[in-house]
Amino acid sequence: MAPKRRLRSSGGQNPPSKVFIMDETVAEYIRRTVLRIPRSETSKMLATWGFLSETQLQSLNVHRIKEKVSEAVVELCEKNHATIKDAAQLDIIYNYTYQDKKIWTVYQMTREGNEDSVIFNWTNFKRQFKYTLLSVLKNATISFKECEDNAVWIRIAWGTQYTRPNQYKPTYVVYHSQTPYVFIANSKFRSNVSLLFQALLAAASYKNIHEMDLRSRCLDSLKVILFKGYCQNFQTYLPRPIQEKNSVLENVDPRIILEDKHEKDRIQRVNREAFGDGPQPKLEFAQYKLETVFKSEEENSILNTNEPFRCMIKFSSPHLLEALRSLGPSGIADAPLSPLLTCITQKARNYFKIRERKDVFSQSCADQ
Repeated sequence: MAPKRRLRSSGGQNPPSKVFIMDETVAEYIRRTVLRIPRSETSKMLATWGFLSETQLQSLNVHRIKEKVSEAVVELCEKNHATIKDAAQLDIIYNYTYQDKKIWTVYQMTREGNEDSVIFNWTNFKRQFKYTLLSVLKNATISFKECEDNAVWIRIAWGTQYTRPNQYKPTYVVYHSQTPYVFIANSKFRSNVSLLFQALLAAASYKNIHEMDLRSRCLDSLKVILFKGYCQNFQTYLPRPIQEKNSVLENVDPRIILEDKHEKDRIQRVNREAFGDGPQPKLEFAQYKLETVFKSEEENSILNTNEPFRCMIKFSSPHLLEALRSLGPSGIADAPLSPLLTCITQKARNYFKIRERKDVFSQSCADQ
């Protein structure tokens, strides 16, 4: 995006000097990004950005009204000749800091069976990614940033053949070079997703990519599940339960106390086998889609139909796995829970499709 410039008169003695005028799109985008940053984090995030000098940062009074702060930042950015690429870097830093504001979908890339892994080269990755994408779609803004956790963050603002890139609806991609996994947020348009996949496969030297049935707002938890940082056989480090006072149990039959203790021990044991003792990865939901065919011995029964029965069940919670783990000990559900609820981390998925086996389904249809 070419910056706009204007000529400034110099009294007729010298040739007119060029004065930088920041593109209005860039100015507005920076202003809105600064407005989103919490006041307490403004100075730190602008310092991480690294676009403003130390003197410029010290001149900012972040305790003023946010509108005034954002306008002051825009003025400083204009003095530094900011472009949309600079604004995109600030946006990446903001979304890296507040990554839980988006829903991340996991994709897995694969190579052919006889292909060896390729040594990752950051420069080649960027060059190949941009070349593959921009050779098909010229109107796109692509920005990269390497983060502290060895993750490559990619931001793509999409345009069309006739329109400029929409900076307010970009796609975010997070890729760890030592793994085949890619995390993508805000990928709504199918044509753009297809182009994004082509660029990723070419840059990372993979052949295929497919969506995994795993999504969450907590990007770190997705990484823990996929990168094997989570194990269900943790060594227990839970604090010891507070011992109940003897006075509470004085009038209770000791046989009941013993039976209750055995049951609690059993629930605790099966719960530990299913979830472990450590903290659970943070997932907000799990979805189950059921498709089955009912059969009845009566020929004219309403159940005898070729059309399968479909339904969907969705579990939601701010911390679903911790909520599921508490069901048994709290007495809300019998322990152990269904494997469909306890296998989420082992299978690395929280979207399930439950169907009858094909042979059973075919046989059911053939019997009509």
